[in-house]
Amino acid sequence: MQEHFSELALLLIIAAAGGAVALRLRQPVLIAYIVVGILVGPAGFGLVSAHDQIDLLAQMGIAVLLFLVGLKLDLAHVRHIGPVALATGLGQLVFTIAIGFGLVLLLGRTPVEALYLAVALTFSSTIIIVKLLSDKREIDALHGRIAVGFLIVQDLAVVLAMMVVSALGGGGGEPAEVILSLLWRVTLAAVALYLLMRHVLPWAVALMARSQELLLISAVAWGVGLAALGEWAGFSKEAGSFLAGFSLASTSYREAISARLTGIRDFLLLFFFIDLGAKLDFSTLGGEFWPALVLSLFVLIGNPLIVMAIMGYMGYRKRTGFLAGLTVAQISEFSIIFIAMGISLGHVDPEALGLVTLVGVTTIAVSTYMILYSHPLYERLAPSLGLFERRNPQRELAAEQDVGAARPADVIVIGLGRYGGRLAQGLEAAGLAVIGVDFDPESARAWRSKGLAVRYGDATEAELLESLPLASCAWVVSTLPDVASNRGLLQALRTYRYTGELAIVARADEDGLQLKRLGVPTVIYPTRNAVDFAVDTLAGIVRRSRERP
Repeated sequence: MQEHFSELALLLIIAAAGGAVALRLRQPVLIAYIVVGILVGPAGFGLVSAHDQIDLLAQMGIAVLLFLVGLKLDLAHVRHIGPVALATGLGQLVFTIAIGFGLVLLLGRTPVEALYLAVALTFSSTIIIVKLLSDKREIDALHGRIAVGFLIVQDLAVVLAMMVVSALGGGGGEPAEVILSLLWRVTLAAVALYLLMRHVLPWAVALMARSQELLLISAVAWGVGLAALGEWAGFSKEAGSFLAGFSLASTSYREAISARLTGIRDFLLLFFFIDLGAKLDFSTLGGEFWPALVLSLFVLIGNPLIVMAIMGYMGYRKRTGFLAGLTVAQISEFSIIFIAMGISLGHVDPEALGLVTLVGVTTIAVSTYMILYSHPLYERLAPSLGLFERRNPQRELAAEQDVGAARPADVIVIGLGRYGGRLAQGLEAAGLAVIGVDFDPESARAWRSKGLAVRYGDATEAELLESLPLASCAWVVSTLPDVASNRGLLQALRTYRYTGELAIVARADEDGLQLKRLGVPTVIYPTRNAVDFAVDTLAGIVRRSRERP
């Protein structure tokens, strides 16, 4: 027992060091954890022998992960996913499975294994994508909201896939009998869950919430308990833990539970990825190099093209489709879990896990940089993406309501996010004539409904700039979130020969330095300016209080 404790301590130290290196390289830490597993496992230095303990912690991590996925799916959110996210999500699933299935068959795999691998290629990592979009402040952008919507569709699909696979693997018998058995068990579970959600859980959770520690323990107990019950009932641990989270998603305590469980999830998933790396058989991976390369290219290029084609058909511009499509250019931890489940049921050979892991590590690493540098990448590829945009992209054009080029403006605010919208409102309240510009049609409509004059479109395009009253405008203020977009705006303004003042908002000091190097005369730092204002205000209050007799 002491030996196992020391091994786990060493494992955590190595994992922390590996995670720090991954962050330095701007990579998700799960890649570092898989590498750590390889290093400490039999294929590496053989430092760990506590495999049973690590496997148990890994299973707990999967249960907590699925619990949190279910916890995010409150009924109100599900109803508002929207037709675009639903159509894009389902379309991407269908086309990726169909094309992937044919591709894997051509690589010489059996039909069953091809189906498993094709399904695994459809799932993208919600955790990684949401983190990257949040870091780039694009989670509320049009492409960000659409991406989150179809990631939710994928999360639902993976749970259903695990339930079906578990039922097919556990019951034996004819497929029709298995499907019928699954349907009545799902119906029974749905009725029981509905009654619990309606009459028991709100009261029980409110009781547990009187103590924050008890709320956390009871949430974990409910998630793991339903995971065990799901396995006993013939579903799977994953389906049970997902339903446990979903049953609490409509309560007012879901945010509190989610906030406290996120750290536990990350800690326990560490052991899943380490266990995965430790179990990789490198004697079989040499033969998987070329199949992994082919499938990685399909995920990195094919999946975004599928999303772009669907969104272009639905009436979105190529830029929106491109930025949303990049979010599916990798497979997720669910892909690896799904294949591992197929191996445990005897449906696929263990070599498939090594293949999917190679594809996962490759696509996650490459797609991270694709998303981080999505705007420069779009600038390079935009001329060749016209195929993915209708001549009349009606869904986005519907947001265009011409403000009129003749309308004068003192200030043009480009980018109506939280900061840009408040800035435009404040300037207008101060008596200035303001026109806002935003590329998000929903944002444009929302601010227009509040009485702000708004133009919809891409401010880096010459056609839009020509329609704006730049000749009479004293200031242009850009709140675009990334340096690449601001660089494009700066070039467009110089082409137009704009002679007024220009200010650009920078979220970080390094962004401000890049903007200064590009020749931007005025850089605004919202956080720094807010802190300076707060310091001046508080210091003035303190000084005045000291001066009182």
